[in-house]
Amino acid sequence: MKAPKAKRVSHPHELHGDVRQDDYYWLRDRTNSEVIAYLEAENEYFEEVMRPLAPLSDQLFNEMTARIPESEQQVPVQDGPYFYYTRLEKELQYPIFARKRVSTRADLPSAPEEVVLDQNTLAQDGGYLSVSVQRVSPDHSRLAYLENRDGSDQFTLFVKNLNTGELLPDRIDGVFIYGSLEWDGTGEYLFYITVDESQRPCRLWRHHLGDSGPDALVFEETDITFSIHIGKSSSGAYLFMKSASKITDEVYYVQADRPTAEWTLFDARRTGIQYDVEHWNDEFLILTNEGAINFRLMHCPVDHREPTSRKNLFPYDENRFLQAVQPFATGVIVEGRQDGLTQIWRYQDDQLTLLSWQEPVFNVTLGHNLSYATHEVLLHYESLLTPKTTLSLDLTSAAITTLQVSPVAGDYDQTQYCQERLWAKADDGVSVPMLAVYRKGALDDGPAPLFLNGYGSYGANSDPHFDPYRLPLLDRGIIVVVAQIRGGSEMGRHWYEEGKLLQKRNTFTDFAACARDLIARNYTAPHLQAARGGSAGGLLVGAVANLAGDLFQVIAPAVPFVDVVTTMLDASIPLTSMEWDEWGNPEDAEYYQYMKSYSPYDNVEAKAYPHLFVTTGLNDPRVAYWEPAKWVARLRATKTDDHTLVLKTNMGAGHFGASGRFNRLKELAGSYAFLLDKLGVSSVVTRS
Repeated sequence: MKAPKAKRVSHPHELHGDVRQDDYYWLRDRTNSEVIAYLEAENEYFEEVMRPLAPLSDQLFNEMTARIPESEQQVPVQDGPYFYYTRLEKELQYPIFARKRVSTRADLPSAPEEVVLDQNTLAQDGGYLSVSVQRVSPDHSRLAYLENRDGSDQFTLFVKNLNTGELLPDRIDGVFIYGSLEWDGTGEYLFYITVDESQRPCRLWRHHLGDSGPDALVFEETDITFSIHIGKSSSGAYLFMKSASKITDEVYYVQADRPTAEWTLFDARRTGIQYDVEHWNDEFLILTNEGAINFRLMHCPVDHREPTSRKNLFPYDENRFLQAVQPFATGVIVEGRQDGLTQIWRYQDDQLTLLSWQEPVFNVTLGHNLSYATHEVLLHYESLLTPKTTLSLDLTSAAITTLQVSPVAGDYDQTQYCQERLWAKADDGVSVPMLAVYRKGALDDGPAPLFLNGYGSYGANSDPHFDPYRLPLLDRGIIVVVAQIRGGSEMGRHWYEEGKLLQKRNTFTDFAACARDLIARNYTAPHLQAARGGSAGGLLVGAVANLAGDLFQVIAPAVPFVDVVTTMLDASIPLTSMEWDEWGNPEDAEYYQYMKSYSPYDNVEAKAYPHLFVTTGLNDPRVAYWEPAKWVARLRATKTDDHTLVLKTNMGAGHFGASGRFNRLKELAGSYAFLLDKLGVSSVVTRS
């Protein structure tokens, strides 16, 4: 079967005196039967290409599912009279949210379980399912949750009576996917957020439980570069609503037990000033970048929040990048980064203490803590070699106890694998960190097949984590590397600032520098190297395919943001207006020319490209399906090589692909099979 070719229809667009010829603009119209026919033809070609790889894909899938434990359960977290947790049985696609009514952790083993929400029951029809938010009412009698069936970012709000198991008539459609749902302090009201025509979360509503009339509109954000989300203080005493752009924040608050009261503005927005607010006993805590690029933590009395009443909780240190804070009655936990790694600090008795760890490469985060008046704080620790470990930190004694190490089914001997932090030299001389994991002996015979992964946008970090489904790759001698390139925040806030807007190309050249460094180290070679990235990471590897495609044998862009200029010109597209502070507004000639210089779709050339494995979702609201579809069509018409290029469109899902863990593992196994095949890796597992 020959690869399909999309027809070319001239569609010129002129801006700033520059005419962009977009021959595949017509693929945007999903109501056009020719568009659907083209996507289906690409899917048929995908299946044809993947058919010979089915044995390898099946083998990988079986090896990954063999790593699923018979049962997985989160460490229960106390909230009032209950301990809440999720568990997942090996044969199930989705988790079960449950609880036990006990006073102490020691009483848990003998207590009966109460199922709060079984997502497997919701998914009995076998279709797509996503449950994004679950909130238990203050009196623990009701569960509010968000459910989606099509892969979009708009969810339906349901309320379940936990005493009877029945759904209440309070059903609300069009609620945003996350950061969008909270109970008040009385359990009589729900606050939720909906979107505008461009899918921007911008309206906060108050719903009185049981009322069938219209809900009260509490707030509407009219600036199209801002979006809103809602949360509750750790103490449960306040509700906070933040309106934020990429660089500016504004926070409103109300007492949780006074849900119909007017909301109070904490600090009016000022361009470039970001801040978060929390409540601690009789004070507010303010985490802000004002006068502190890596953020400082301030405090002030609740009844005197004016700037003159605010003081640093502890001295500012530019080497500490503070990212989040959670107060407890007897102390404060601060999350952040130092020396390029995640860190946890404990603040108590006017002292800030950094928690220490044994491995040179690790990831430590605050767990899901629900109780404010507690001495026990749950932490999560892992590395590339250490499975996720739940720890209990005693706020009083500072003692740390291991509560659970996530089980890994099958044989896993941590001593048979290596993890490293490497440094590559960027084009401008900056040192870029990389995280590498591989099986001992993988480098004994010279260059090895290698997967280089990256993201590098929005300040999001690519931190070390343990992945049991990565073991089939490592056991085949694959080296897996994560490039912590600029555009993320791994090395501090400046790392993000140096990889956005008019410095965005640093993200792509950093990734290419990492690839060259790995080749120079003799870890790999161009014919043995694969690149992987999704969403903005798909933009990354798509841009690198143009800039330095000769460094890779195969590239796998997932739901890739590859038509940057067209998308950023169209404010009706979801997320566009909110992201002008990330990419720039192409209505400005300088930003237009700059983003056009790296946009993968605009820079396709008549030259050889690596093998390409491209995926997208028809219902994706974040990166529209037409971006990868147009890119693939242009590549097919322009590139000069005979390398394999496939496009897989999930016709019933969105940005995050298939739902259900077995479905996702099936998709992952298929992509791994394609990459391994192009790198010439045998299907046989090799262990030294």
